[in-house]
Amino acid sequence: MDLDKFRNKLIERREELREIIEQNKQSASSVELDQSRVGRLSRMDSMQIQAMAVEIERRNVLELQRIQHAITRVENDDYGYCVECDEPIAEGRLEFDPSATLCVDCASALER
Repeated sequence: MDLDKFRNKLIERREELREIIEQNKQSASSVELDQSRVGRLSRMDSMQIQAMAVEIERRNVLELQRIQHAITRVENDDYGYCVECDEPIAEGRLEFDPSATLCVDCASALER
């Protein structure tokens, strides 16, 4: 397995996520509730957009954490092995999700 390739993919995605999180911070800011300045429907739209931005940010932060843990595993020579059974994770699975921590069998067992 080419660890440098996966390390580079992880670092690239980490930088993308950091940029996205920084850009989206403004969307997740508080909504103006002054009724004299903003109509009720506009406020509702703003609140919905804010809620979606907060959820997107939460998901991006979680993905960023998973990526950082994967980079640490690469540096510790633990990358590519299932954290449950210690068997190798299929390279195709890592291509799809370089931050994967479980092999297909363990991930399937967890979903049941």
